[in-house]
Amino acid sequence: MGQLLEISDFSVEYRTSAGRVRALEEINLSVQEEEFLALVGESGCGKTTLGLATIGLLPQRSSTVAGGSIRYKGVDLTGLPSGEINQYRGSEIAMIFQEPLTSLNPLRRIGEQIGEAILLREKKKGRSNLRGAPRFPGRRWKLPPEMKREVEQMLNLVRIPDPDHIMERYPFELSGGMRQRAMIAMALAQQPALLIADEPTTALDVTTQAQVLKLMKEIKDKLGTAIMLVTHDLAVASQVADRVIVMYAGQIVEDSEVHDIFSDPKHPYTQGLLACIPSGTRGGQSLTPIRGTIPDLTRRISACRFQPRCPYAMEVCSAKEPRLAEVSKGHSVSCFLYGE
Repeated sequence: MGQLLEISDFSVEYRTSAGRVRALEEINLSVQEEEFLALVGESGCGKTTLGLATIGLLPQRSSTVAGGSIRYKGVDLTGLPSGEINQYRGSEIAMIFQEPLTSLNPLRRIGEQIGEAILLREKKKGRSNLRGAPRFPGRRWKLPPEMKREVEQMLNLVRIPDPDHIMERYPFELSGGMRQRAMIAMALAQQPALLIADEPTTALDVTTQAQVLKLMKEIKDKLGTAIMLVTHDLAVASQVADRVIVMYAGQIVEDSEVHDIFSDPKHPYTQGLLACIPSGTRGGQSLTPIRGTIPDLTRRISACRFQPRCPYAMEVCSAKEPRLAEVSKGHSVSCFLYGE
């Protein structure tokens, strides 16, 4: 498998009333073709910001790319004007957002919205001669027969029963799990090589969450689509991911294959996250929380960001910042416990 996405020394700042917040600090990561990568960390660590930056959806008025590059198939997306990056959104890199009800158009049927994604894909490929398709996809329109067949195929792909009935329904008429599946179908309709899923199971019950995760894994295996899953839940990542990247306060602190993260976590923060996971086999034992709070990212930090909360903190941790380095094959960590 070849390299699909490469993010190098990438930094993002947000302008706030309290000052400039360094949301991402020199991020380095890559995504391979057909890989299932999970970005894990507590709220505010920069996971969603990284996903939005990859697809070029950072708020222009309040954010600034402070350095680095995001290269997709060798093309630096950070330097492209909005007109050119639109050629990559959807058809190359698609995104599923956390709450589908706020992402789907409440005034249009599910079939129309998936059909619009298909129409946009065909226009980008220069094949916009679908009969019955409108010149402006935002208008109400009846699906052409050939497009209706493809919409049915997409709904079948995401395991939605009775697609003829569902494509005529509005978003509010579907359950949360159904809406999330419809969002996945709409994203996949443009045949992207990379799918970014931002907390896609947060608002779902446990049973539906398991079904959606299983579906995403099957889609990756069947279509060969690489997936970048944004989640705060290590248990979720363990079910589907090939590789896990742990983020803390805007930086990557650990990068490893999923089995190594759980069997041999290196960074104290990763160890702390795993200790917070409830276990039905440890009767009578309380959870071990990570005490303290994340640092103030409006200030320039030249030390280990986890040092104030770390049980293994040393003098060097408050003197300079650790760098991400490989400690074993395929396993990198940013911590002075494993050398300079």
